[in-house]
Amino acid sequence: MVKTPRDVTEAELSVLQVLWQEGPATIRTITEILEPERTDSYYSTVKKLLERLETKGFVNREPAGIAFIYQASIERDELVGRRLQEVAETLCEGSLTPLLTQLAQHNDLNRKQQKVLMDLIDDLARQNQKP
Repeated sequence: MVKTPRDVTEAELSVLQVLWQEGPATIRTITEILEPERTDSYYSTVKKLLERLETKGFVNREPAGIAFIYQASIERDELVGRRLQEVAETLCEGSLTPLLTQLAQHNDLNRKQQKVLMDLIDDLARQNQKP
């Protein structure tokens, strides 16, 4: 059985979002992006958040001189998928259909988004038809 890492807090998610947008970064760089006005006072907070994320398996670190470079070890799409699956299990008895229906009906999808969704459905249908 594969052990799934625990979910991330909102503060940890803000750090992950920086890593997804900017790529690998030091604590100082992440801190400057998140709290440019309070870099020195927020540094230890970001360090602690990164330590937690590393313990949970969401980031990796590599030495770079006297600092460490941190990199997300989970893709945004994977975390989105996990969270959506948790919502489906909690609210929809494991079915994604009600969740997807609500998202599609209440978010006024534009034509591009509709096409992406239809293409995905077509791809899934083709995969299910293969022997």
